[in-house]
Amino acid sequence: MTSRPPIRPELREWILSTTRAGHSVEAVLKLMLETGYDPRQSRSILASVLNMPVSALDAHAQAPKSPPGRRTRHPEAPCMNVDGRRIDVSLSVESPTLRVLHNLLSDEECDALIKETTPRLQRAKTVDSSGKQQIDARRTSEGMFFTLGESALVKRIEQRIATLLSMPVDHGEGLQVLHYLPGQQYEPHYDWFDPEQPGFAAITAKGGQRIASLVMYLNTPEAGGGTAFPELGLTVTAQRGSAVYFAYDTGDHASLHAGLPVQQGEKWIATKWLRERSFQSLSRR
Repeated sequence: MTSRPPIRPELREWILSTTRAGHSVEAVLKLMLETGYDPRQSRSILASVLNMPVSALDAHAQAPKSPPGRRTRHPEAPCMNVDGRRIDVSLSVESPTLRVLHNLLSDEECDALIKETTPRLQRAKTVDSSGKQQIDARRTSEGMFFTLGESALVKRIEQRIATLLSMPVDHGEGLQVLHYLPGQQYEPHYDWFDPEQPGFAAITAKGGQRIASLVMYLNTPEAGGGTAFPELGLTVTAQRGSAVYFAYDTGDHASLHAGLPVQQGEKWIATKWLRERSFQSLSRR
């Protein structure tokens, strides 16, 4: 059996920091080849550092991709100051890139968002393989979408997210607010769009692929309602004003996640999905 080549510490750190910054496995491999690394050695080194079989690199390379666009900046511990607001980073996971953020929203903002949302709630839907919205038994909550910049409150929250992640506001989909009652949940799923589905081209024609998600908790349920990441063995507790951010590439199975059933009380969340490119025009309000 051929042993893997020794890996210089600085090369290992470069690979890790580059992938953490949102660059795909293919992009990192291409950079290594352009700087003179042997193709076979590059694949072996990359697979070793990322703790994945060499064969998985082929799966990444063969997966259909939309043209790459802008990437988010990942929040880093211990805290970030955004427009005078201290946002604490209490948990960091590197693969997939995941951050738990505290104090992203104030109590007043949470209450106001729920108040603006309540009259407009409808059964939450998912996107089917053709790009159309549909009722899905896996998702049993109620919800609604704001248009970009629809109100002063929404505009302020969207700008805070844009500053936090160094991502233009118009790269975000409209803010979605969801309401879960006891027993309601969203079963394990991915937020990125599957390139093998027939509706992929239509879904990604405007804005490209989804590249990151931000789930903000507007209240603290009495029991249950956390966000689970089965591949990581991790559950993020739903706590009022906090959020979980996670970034991903197309085909990133480690980003599998679920909204766990609410056991007691209710759960309110607001979700922002980020795209590779500009997704929509800003409201003139």
